[in-house]
Amino acid sequence: MTEIRDATEGDVAAILGIHNAAIATSTAIWDTEPVDHDERLHWYRDRVAAGYPVLVAEAAGRIAGYASYAQWRSKSGYRHTMEHSVYLADGFHGRGIATLLMTELVARATKNDVHAMVAVIGSDNPASIALHDKLGFRVVGRMPEVGRKFDRWLDLTLMQLTLTAE
Repeated sequence: MTEIRDATEGDVAAILGIHNAAIATSTAIWDTEPVDHDERLHWYRDRVAAGYPVLVAEAAGRIAGYASYAQWRSKSGYRHTMEHSVYLADGFHGRGIATLLMTELVARATKNDVHAMVAVIGSDNPASIALHDKLGFRVVGRMPEVGRKFDRWLDLTLMQLTLTAE
């Protein structure tokens, strides 16, 4: 059974492990160097202080993944649009955990009067694109060759879910 809950500071080490594994082995995160515990703790505290959710999925006695959102861009006009992230630990893909995390994240966004959620996805990640499509996100843009990692150019897919009519 998988439990989705608010992360605590005690979960930061597991979040860091998932985050750094994605940096080292995938194009899900376009950073090329791992981050340290202080950076992730600062990230966590900033999100929580701003009222943004940081969720974890707990399965088989481990943190199987995490998800969060924050304001898409810093200008005040974007205050109702959030960019989110969802990442899973190795061995937990294909079990529906990302769907559970995203469903809860969208529910929190709706409750918090978020107007739109934006997904910024590497175009070489069809599983993430399919997940977002299943949840009602629609492709709103593609940007070719805007990133570089592992000695190759990366394309970006932008997807959006509008939550409120106003």
